Amino acid sequence: MIRFMLNDQAEHISDLPPDTTLLNYLRENKQSTGSKEGCASGDCGACTVVIAEKKHDSSALEYKAINSCVTFLSALEGKQLITVEHLADKDGLHPVQQALVDFHASQCGFCTPGFVMSLFALYHQAGLPNRRDVQHALSGNLCRCTGYRPIIDASINACHNKKADKFDVEEASTIATLAELKNSKKGIPGLYLPQNRQELASLKARFPRARLFAGSTDIALEVTQQLKTFDHLISVNDIPELNRLSEEDTGIVIGAAVPLNKLDDLLLKHFPFLNELHWRFASLPIRNQATMGGNIANASPIGDLPPVLLALNAIINVDNGSEERQIPAGEFFIDYRQTAMHADEWIASITLPYTSENSQARAYKVSKRMEDDISAVCAVFRIELDEQNSILSINSGFGGVAATPSEAPSLEELIGQNWTQKSTYALGRNILSKTFNPIDDVRASADYRQQIIVNLWYRFWLETNPTTATIQTRVIDHA
Repeated sequence: MIRFMLNDQAEHISDLPPDTTLLNYLRENKQSTGSKEGCASGDCGACTVVIAEKKHDSSALEYKAINSCVTFLSALEGKQLITVEHLADKDGLHPVQQALVDFHASQCGFCTPGFVMSLFALYHQAGLPNRRDVQHALSGNLCRCTGYRPIIDASINACHNKKADKFDVEEASTIATLAELKNSKKGIPGLYLPQNRQELASLKARFPRARLFAGSTDIALEVTQQLKTFDHLISVNDIPELNRLSEEDTGIVIGAAVPLNKLDDLLLKHFPFLNELHWRFASLPIRNQATMGGNIANASPIGDLPPVLLALNAIINVDNGSEERQIPAGEFFIDYRQTAMHADEWIASITLPYTSENSQARAYKVSKRMEDDISAVCAVFRIELDEQNSILSINSGFGGVAATPSEAPSLEELIGQNWTQKSTYALGRNILSKTFNPIDDVRASADYRQQIIVNLWYRFWLETNPTTATIQTRVIDHA
C-alpha cells in the first residue's frame, strides 16, 4: 500500500499496475483532469503537479514542481500531492491564479494549469524572485501560444505581493498527517520500496529482471513513449546510503538517489565550471527528480553527466548488499548502454575528486535548443599546469560522439608541452580530428559533430591559455 495526501485528503493505493504514472492515476482513477497530457515525456509541463513534504532540517514543508507524466506512484509515499483543482479556496482564486487572470496570461488555457503549479511552487520559496528566477522556475513549461511576457509579469507580481495562503495556514496539520502516513513503506504488488541495502539485494535476487529507478524520468519514457509494461519495479529512494551527500577529504560523495537540484550548492562550490552544464541539464521539474546515479546507470552515449565523470576521474561506488567495490569512471561504460556492474549490483554513490589549484576545466554542451534539449555533443576538458605552463596532466570526456561516453586518451601526448604555444593547441586539434567516428542522426551530422569537437577544443584552449584567456574573457563579457 502507498499512503499519501491527495490535496487535503489522506489516500492510499493498493491495487494499481506498478508502472502507473501520476498523470494517469489523476485523470483515470480520480477524474482530476486539470493536469493535461501534452508530450508524455516531461518536456512541455502541461502535466505539472506539486509534491510537498517536510524539510529534513526544519518544521516547514518543501514544495517541488514535478512532471506527473514521467513519475511513478512510489513518489507519493508519505507526501502531499497538490493539483491545480485544489489551489482556490472559499475566498476565491489562489494569488498565483488571480495574477494570471489580472495580467491576461492564461493564453489558450491548455498549458495554463502547468504554469499555475510551477508558479505555486515558486510562490512558496523563500525570498523575492527576480525575472531570472521566474524563468528558471518556469523552465519546464511551454506556452504553445508563445505568450511568455504576461506569464512572467504575473509571476513576479504574485511573488512580490505574497501573503499567507491556505497551505500556510494548514501547514502544521498537513505535516502531522504526513507523519502518520509515512510509516507504511509497503509499496504495492510489483512496485517495491526497500528501506535498506539488504532489502534491495533480496528484491533483486527475487526479481532479477526488475528495473531499479530513483527519479523515473527516463524509465517512465519506456511506458509513455514505447508503451512497454513492467511487472516489477524497485524504487531506491528510501535507502540511506543512496541519499548520501557529503564533503570528504578527497572529494564529494553523491548518493545515487540524490536529485540533481539537491546538488546545486555543493557541486558548484567545488566545480564551478559545471555551472552552465548543470542548469542546462534539464528543466526544473526534471531536476527535482532526476539523479546522477540514474543518468550514469542509463549509460546513454548522449548523457550529459558521464563526460564530466570521465574528465574528473570519478569513482563509481557499486554495491550488492553485502560487498561494495569501486569502478573508475573510465572503466564503467563498456558498450552501448552497458556498464561494468554485475547483475546483482547497483550504483550506491559517485565520488568526484577535488581538482587541484593549478588545474583548469570547462564543460560544453551543444544542442539545437539552449534549454531543455539533448546534446548533439557534450565535451569536458581538464588540464593541470605547472608554474611554467607545462601540461602535467590532461583528461577529457565526450558525449554524442561514440556508442559510449568516451575519453580521448591520445591527448596525453600533450603532457610536457607548453599550454601557451599554439603548436600545443594544433597538436591537440590533430589528435581530436582522428579520435572519433561520430554518426549521423536527427540531432547532427557526423561532419558537424567532428567540427564541433575540434572547435570546442579551440575554445577551451583560448579560455584557459594564460596569454589569451584575459582577452577572450573581455570579448565574451562585452558580447
